[in-house]
Amino acid sequence: MNTIVGTYECKVDAKGRVMMPAPLKKQLTSSLQDGFVLKRSVFQSCLELYPMEEWNLMMAKINKLNRFVKKNNDFIRRFTAGVKMVEVDSLGRLLVPKDLVVFANISKDVVFSSAVNIVEIWDKDLYEQSINGEDIDFADLAEDVMGNLNDDDNGIS
Repeated sequence: MNTIVGTYECKVDAKGRVMMPAPLKKQLTSSLQDGFVLKRSVFQSCLELYPMEEWNLMMAKINKLNRFVKKNNDFIRRFTAGVKMVEVDSLGRLLVPKDLVVFANISKDVVFSSAVNIVEIWDKDLYEQSINGEDIDFADLAEDVMGNLNDDDNGIS
Protein backbone atom coordinates (compact mmCIF):
# COMPACT_ATOMS: atom_id res chain seq x y z
CA MET A 1 0.00 0.00 0.00
CA ASN A 2 1.32 3.40 -0.97
CA THR A 3 0.68 6.32 1.35
CA ILE A 4 -0.29 9.46 -0.52
CA VAL A 5 0.51 12.82 1.06
CA GLY A 6 -0.81 16.31 0.47
CA THR A 7 -3.69 18.61 -0.33
CA TYR A 8 -3.70 20.43 -3.66
CA GLU A 9 -6.00 23.05 -5.14
CA CYS A 10 -6.61 23.30 -8.86
CA LYS A 11 -9.17 24.32 -11.47
CA VAL A 12 -11.53 22.19 -13.51
CA ASP A 13 -12.48 23.23 -17.03
CA ALA A 14 -15.95 23.18 -18.60
CA LYS A 15 -15.36 19.65 -19.95
CA GLY A 16 -14.54 18.28 -16.49
CA ARG A 17 -10.80 18.07 -17.07
CA VAL A 18 -8.51 18.84 -14.17
CA MET A 19 -4.73 19.08 -14.27
CA MET A 20 -3.19 16.54 -11.91
CA PRO A 21 -0.98 18.53 -9.51
CA ALA A 22 2.69 17.76 -10.20
CA PRO A 23 3.58 16.64 -6.64
CA LEU A 24 0.60 14.29 -6.61
CA LYS A 25 1.38 12.98 -10.08
CA LYS A 26 4.94 12.27 -8.93
CA GLN A 27 3.66 10.23 -5.98
CA LEU A 28 1.37 8.28 -8.29
CA THR A 29 3.96 7.68 -11.03
CA SER A 30 3.85 3.92 -10.59
CA SER A 31 0.04 4.00 -10.99
CA LEU A 32 -0.12 6.16 -14.11
CA GLN A 33 0.41 3.20 -16.44
CA ASP A 34 -2.36 1.08 -14.90
CA GLY A 35 -4.89 3.87 -14.55
CA PHE A 36 -7.35 4.68 -11.80
CA VAL A 37 -10.88 4.06 -10.65
CA LEU A 38 -12.98 7.10 -9.82
CA LYS A 39 -16.09 6.67 -7.70
CA ARG A 40 -18.58 8.38 -5.45
CA SER A 41 -17.63 8.58 -1.80
CA VAL A 42 -19.75 6.54 0.58
CA PHE A 43 -19.86 9.15 3.34
CA GLN A 44 -19.20 12.54 1.72
CA SER A 45 -20.17 14.58 -1.34
CA CYS A 46 -16.78 14.01 -2.94
CA LEU A 47 -15.09 11.58 -5.28
CA GLU A 48 -12.51 8.93 -4.49
CA LEU A 49 -9.63 8.24 -6.86
CA TYR A 50 -8.20 4.76 -6.42
CA PRO A 51 -4.93 3.73 -8.03
CA MET A 52 -5.76 0.46 -9.82
CA GLU A 53 -3.63 -1.54 -7.36
CA GLU A 54 -5.64 -0.18 -4.42
CA TRP A 55 -8.93 -0.75 -6.25
CA ASN A 56 -7.98 -4.39 -6.88
CA LEU A 57 -7.25 -4.83 -3.15
CA MET A 58 -10.65 -3.36 -2.31
CA MET A 59 -12.39 -5.60 -4.84
CA ALA A 60 -10.64 -8.65 -3.37
CA LYS A 61 -12.22 -7.78 -0.01
CA ILE A 62 -15.63 -7.16 -1.55
CA ASN A 63 -15.47 -10.39 -3.56
CA LYS A 64 -15.35 -12.29 -0.26
CA LEU A 65 -18.87 -11.09 0.59
CA ASN A 66 -21.63 -13.65 0.24
CA ARG A 67 -23.81 -12.43 -2.65
CA PHE A 68 -26.75 -14.48 -1.32
CA VAL A 69 -27.04 -12.08 1.61
CA LYS A 70 -29.26 -9.21 0.45
CA LYS A 71 -27.45 -6.63 2.57
CA ASN A 72 -24.15 -7.58 0.92
CA ASN A 73 -25.67 -7.32 -2.55
CA ASP A 74 -27.17 -3.92 -1.74
CA PHE A 75 -23.81 -2.72 -0.42
CA ILE A 76 -21.93 -3.88 -3.51
CA ARG A 77 -24.43 -2.19 -5.84
CA ARG A 78 -24.23 1.12 -4.00
CA PHE A 79 -20.46 0.98 -3.47
CA THR A 80 -19.85 0.46 -7.18
CA ALA A 81 -22.54 2.88 -8.43
CA GLY A 82 -21.06 5.36 -10.87
CA VAL A 83 -17.62 3.73 -10.87
CA LYS A 84 -15.47 4.79 -13.82
CA MET A 85 -12.03 3.79 -15.04
CA VAL A 86 -10.01 6.93 -15.76
CA GLU A 87 -6.51 7.78 -16.91
CA VAL A 88 -4.25 10.78 -16.76
CA ASP A 89 -3.81 11.96 -20.36
CA SER A 90 -0.51 12.92 -22.03
CA LEU A 91 -0.97 16.52 -20.86
CA GLY A 92 -1.38 15.43 -17.22
CA ARG A 93 -5.14 15.95 -17.09
CA LEU A 94 -7.77 13.76 -15.48
CA LEU A 95 -11.23 13.76 -17.05
CA VAL A 96 -13.97 13.66 -14.42
CA PRO A 97 -17.13 12.24 -16.03
CA LYS A 98 -20.18 14.52 -16.00
CA ASP A 99 -22.28 12.33 -13.67
CA LEU A 100 -19.52 12.38 -11.07
CA VAL A 101 -19.06 16.15 -11.46
CA VAL A 102 -22.78 16.49 -10.66
CA PHE A 103 -22.62 14.06 -7.70
CA ALA A 104 -19.72 15.95 -6.08
CA ASN A 105 -21.15 19.42 -6.89
CA ILE A 106 -17.86 20.31 -8.56
CA SER A 107 -17.84 23.81 -9.96
CA LYS A 108 -14.60 25.58 -10.89
CA ASP A 109 -12.15 25.07 -8.01
CA VAL A 110 -11.32 21.58 -6.76
CA VAL A 111 -9.19 20.11 -4.02
CA PHE A 112 -7.24 16.87 -4.28
CA SER A 113 -6.86 15.62 -0.72
CA SER A 114 -4.85 12.56 0.26
CA ALA A 115 -6.71 9.95 2.27
CA VAL A 116 -3.96 7.45 3.11
CA ASN A 117 -3.97 5.21 0.00
CA ILE A 118 -6.52 7.03 -2.17
CA VAL A 119 -7.21 10.63 -3.16
CA GLU A 120 -10.44 12.48 -2.47
CA ILE A 121 -11.54 15.04 -5.05
CA TRP A 122 -13.73 17.80 -3.64
CA ASP A 123 -15.39 20.97 -4.76
CA LYS A 124 -13.25 23.54 -2.92
CA ASP A 125 -16.14 25.14 -0.99
CA LEU A 126 -17.47 21.75 0.16
CA TYR A 127 -13.97 20.68 1.20
CA GLU A 128 -13.53 23.83 3.30
CA GLN A 129 -16.90 23.18 4.96
CA SER A 130 -15.98 19.56 5.68
CA ILE A 131 -12.68 20.40 7.38
CA ASN A 132 -14.06 23.46 9.15
CA GLY A 133 -15.76 20.96 11.41
CA GLU A 134 -18.16 23.24 13.24
CA ASP A 135 -20.39 20.19 13.70
CA ILE A 136 -17.52 17.96 14.90
CA ASP A 137 -15.17 18.35 17.83
CA PHE A 138 -11.97 17.04 16.25
CA ALA A 139 -10.24 16.47 19.59
CA ASP A 140 -13.10 14.18 20.70
CA LEU A 141 -13.13 12.46 17.33
CA ALA A 142 -9.36 11.86 17.44
CA GLU A 143 -9.61 10.41 20.94
CA ASP A 144 -12.52 8.13 19.96
CA VAL A 145 -10.83 6.86 16.82
CA MET A 146 -7.17 6.77 17.81
CA GLY A 147 -7.14 6.99 21.61
CA ASN A 148 -7.09 3.27 22.32
CA LEU A 149 -4.43 2.42 19.77
CA ASN A 150 -0.96 1.86 21.13
CA ASP A 151 0.34 -1.01 19.06
CA ASP A 152 3.88 0.24 18.68
CA ASP A 153 6.69 -0.32 21.14
CA ASN A 154 7.62 3.35 20.92
CA GLY A 155 4.54 4.41 22.94
CA ILE A 156 3.22 6.54 20.10
CA SER A 157 -0.26 5.67 18.91
